[in-house]
This record gives sequence, structure tokens and C-alpha cells, in this order.
Amino acid sequence: MSNKSNPVKRIKTDYVERYNEAATRQTKQKKRLRNRLIFFGLVMTVTFMFLLSYHIKQRDLYVEKKSQFDSLTEQMEQLTKEEQALQEELELLKDDEYILDLARSNYFLSKKGELIFQIIDE
Repeated sequence: MSNKSNPVKRIKTDYVERYNEAATRQTKQKKRLRNRLIFFGLVMTVTFMFLLSYHIKQRDLYVEKKSQFDSLTEQMEQLTKEEQALQEELELLKDDEYILDLARSNYFLSKKGELIFQIIDE
């Protein structure tokens, strides 16, 4: 039992050698195909992860820019209203009667013969 040799001998013919070469060639082709598929899968995975991270960064940038745009739009509307109010006040300041009424109410100036009473609110 110490001699464990294979009792079946292989035939040494051209057909068997070609068959063995074809079998080893086919095994190598399968191994190369598997390696190529693994490499292609890794490349696709890395590409997908890169595109996904790029998309997420762009989405965050979009949200940030949109919120900035909204706040600036709101600020612009507020400044437009303020500008309109100042334009109206500028037009009113061209009127002498308005200036007199403004001086009388803000600086307690009076016309001749007019008395001003100051009421203190508690």
C-alpha cells in the first residue's frame, strides 16, 4: 500500500495531446474572461461611485445656491419697496405744504397765533 501509483496509463497520441492542449487553452480562456469581467466590474463600480459622489455634490451645491438665490430675491423685493417709499417721500418733499406739516409735527413749530399742547403718553 505504500506504492500508490495510478494503475491507469495515459495514451500518448496526437489526438490526446491536442485534446489536452484544447482543454488547457479553454481553461485559460475562461480564467482570462473571468479576470476581464472582474476588472470591468471594478471599473464600472468605481465609475458609478465617482458619478454618484459628483451628483450628490452638485445637488448640495444646487440647494445652497437656490437658498442663496431665494434670500437675495427676498432682499431685492424688500429694497425695491424701500426704494419706492423713498421715491414717494422725495416727491412729497418737493411740496412746500408737506414740508411745513412735517416741521410742525416733528419739531413742534407753529404758525403765528397757534398754540401747541404736548400730551405725554403714559
